[in-house]
Amino acid sequence: MSDNWYDGRSVRHEGDGEGRFAGWEAQQDTTTGTPASGRQDAPGHRPEEPAHASPWTPFHDPVPVSGHIPAHAPARAASSALPASPVPASGGGRRGTRRASRPVVPRPRPATAPGPRLRSAARRAPGPVRRRLDRLDPAIRHAARRVLTLLCLLPLLLILAHEAPRLAQSPLVLGYGFVVLVGTIAMLFIAYSRYDDPSERMLRKRPRGLGTFPALPSNPRVSFLLAVKDEVDCIEDCVRSMAGSDHQDLQIIVVDDLSEDGTRDVLRRLEAELGITVIYLEKNVGKKHALVHACEVADGDVIAFTDSDCILAPDALARCIRAMVDHPELGAVSGHARALNANHTLFTKMQDVWYEGQFRVAKAAESTFGSVSCVSGPLAVFRRDAIYNYLPAWAGDRFMGAPFLFATDRQLTGYVLGQRWRGKALKRKYADSPFVTAQDYPERAWRIGYVQSAKVWTNVPARFRPFMKQQIRWKKSFIRNLFFTGSFMWRRGLGPAALFYGHVLWVVAAPLMAFRHLVWAPAHGAGFLTLLYLCGVILKGCVWGLAFKVDNPGDTHWRYRPLMSLLSSVLLAWLLPYSLATIRRGVWSRSLT
Repeated sequence: MSDNWYDGRSVRHEGDGEGRFAGWEAQQDTTTGTPASGRQDAPGHRPEEPAHASPWTPFHDPVPVSGHIPAHAPARAASSALPASPVPASGGGRRGTRRASRPVVPRPRPATAPGPRLRSAARRAPGPVRRRLDRLDPAIRHAARRVLTLLCLLPLLLILAHEAPRLAQSPLVLGYGFVVLVGTIAMLFIAYSRYDDPSERMLRKRPRGLGTFPALPSNPRVSFLLAVKDEVDCIEDCVRSMAGSDHQDLQIIVVDDLSEDGTRDVLRRLEAELGITVIYLEKNVGKKHALVHACEVADGDVIAFTDSDCILAPDALARCIRAMVDHPELGAVSGHARALNANHTLFTKMQDVWYEGQFRVAKAAESTFGSVSCVSGPLAVFRRDAIYNYLPAWAGDRFMGAPFLFATDRQLTGYVLGQRWRGKALKRKYADSPFVTAQDYPERAWRIGYVQSAKVWTNVPARFRPFMKQQIRWKKSFIRNLFFTGSFMWRRGLGPAALFYGHVLWVVAAPLMAFRHLVWAPAHGAGFLTLLYLCGVILKGCVWGLAFKVDNPGDTHWRYRPLMSLLSSVLLAWLLPYSLATIRRGVWSRSLT
């Protein structure tokens, strides 16, 4: 469910050159040294709600589908604005309408996709410092973490202290770099001193009205959804990794959006072997609408998404579910993504270390305030009652007078973050949709978290041109989301607002600073200013690279992080005005080659 869409990729999932994949081994938990299934279920109950119909969305024309209506498919809502029409979901097995509590029969474990042979896929026992911290009282442990984090950040703090007196004398020269360094220090401090993985520990900061959030069952029903088009080279590995999830009560739904490259043949074989549900559309509708078709059939308490070029660790989904069961205030959680093709090219190595920082630092910092601004597509897990009523708004999203095809991740996340202030208006706008009439869920002040131990790997662009296309799509998503999430994020508190609007300010200022330092300064004989700017960019990249090295000992990709910072500041910064000028252009591709 990334901001991207289909493109007919031809890249296969590969490892690091030592063989395509290495098999998963029975290993211990990354941080605690205990098996991933070792946590006890938190108490919970199944929310009282009627059997869910399978609504037909009134915001697009009926899409022809092939196949038959399986006996297990939910009946279509009688209140639908459109005539009843079969929603094809061929396949059998673990499907059915929403049902009363029943014992869960353990699923036979299918032949799963082997895990990638990458350093990021290896389970590591916690280091001596972590082991000692884990034995401390929680209050003492958090205090010790703050002290240790400050000690690690001390060199940067000394740089700030040294330059602070000069700031008043040369605000134009030093101001931008000073602000960026302060923001970097603050983000690192929050991420490393405050973040706890919600699948491994109960969070310390809980909302005041915790009792108003309905608890999930201890083993909730999960609908795992995937939309695909022309992915014959990687779809089997992805689906097998979904089916290999440790979570038991699992419904897998794949929507084929009129593939023409043999993907359907692969899906028919997997359908028969794994007992998954496959919906074969006979008209290309795009990713968001395809996923909404899957939601028509989904009957889970939790709705999870992944992308068609991803491989998931067997315990990834189960860890996300455990976090949501133990923390009923979490309306959504994001997993932790790394590059699957990390060792292919310079671009993939740079992106791999960049992904690590965006999740381990940026999302971890946002998670401490319960306000992750983007639940990323490689593994995006939502409570049903947090998004169900807003699916028609998501699929029918418009911006600047035209349908907006991007921002699938960010926009759906925004509906969870902002439904307390925007939810009623969105439901009124789509009041005739069965997604609203079937069950009207209360608007809640949901929190959104991040599960570091939920590992997933995704293919990233391996060449310059597709990389630039991806970055333009992401910039367009950022612009669209700014006008939605930016309209209410200030209401969620000082911490979430500072992180969100601080990031916005940095992105908006980047092209201006690039012009000032890379164009204006050399043209006016101020080459020293250009050199100072580039040195600051490299310093920031080195700081993020060292953070990567701390979390990934032995992984040499940290040295590519300064290159990513240079690329971002020298080249990618210019994409924001271009993306704004072409934001209504809806033709896009996602080729990774």
